Amino acid sequence: QEEKKQLTLKVEELERKLETTSAQNIEFLQVIAKREESIHQCQLRLEEKTRECSSLARQLEMAIEDAKRQVEQTRERAASRERVAQSKMLDLETQLSRSKTELNQVRRSKDDAERRYESRLLDLKDRLEQSESTNRSMQNYVKFLKSSYANVF
Repeated sequence: QEEKKQLTLKVEELERKLETTSAQNIEFLQVIAKREESIHQCQLRLEEKTRECSSLARQLEMAIEDAKRQVEQTRERAASRERVAQSKMLDLETQLSRSKTELNQVRRSKDDAERRYESRLLDLKDRLEQSESTNRSMQNYVKFLKSSYANVF
């Protein structure tokens, strides 16, 4: 009877530990879900920024085409206005260069963010696998204890 009491206490203790571990697993799953949602939101923002950059690039290309047409018209009108048109073209090219630089920076930032999020996702998956493995081990141990107790009694 004393052994039975001790075994019963051990079983209850293990069941409490199992409940605690299950609660922790649920918390971990909630944290993972929140992080995945955060990653999803960041990806949506990134896609929005990419679309915005594409739109700005198209607008910039259209502006450059307009500027080139204006330069040609200005050359046809008078040679005296050529210097002014040249100045405008240089300004637009500078803006294009800046926009391309910004676009490259945004692309690099996007790539960096994707790499970080992939890394985080893999880390979270590894943690989840470890947690599930621990959970399976504990479940197997509890099954072993139950079968052992069943065999004993």
